[in-house]
Amino acid sequence: MNEISLPRLTRNGASAYLMERHGISRTPGTLAKLAVIGGGPKFRKIGSRQVLYDVTELDAWAASVLSEPLGSTSERAA
Repeated sequence: MNEISLPRLTRNGASAYLMERHGISRTPGTLAKLAVIGGGPKFRKIGSRQVLYDVTELDAWAASVLSEPLGSTSERAA
C-alpha cells in the first residue's frame, strides 16, 4: 500500500511553498517546464492536465538543489 503524503499542492501552491519554506524561487511556469524537460520535483497527475505536488517531494527536491552551508564563495568550487 502506498503511503499518503498530505497536503498535495497545485503548481501555484508548490511555487509559494518552495519560496516560503525553502527560499527557492520557481514560478508555476518554471515548474511546468521542469515537468516536461525533467529536473524538477516529482509530481502526480489527475487526469491529463491537473498536477499535484506532495510536500515531501518538494522538500526532497529542495534538499537536492541546495548546497551545504558555505563560509565563502571559494568553498563551492572545491
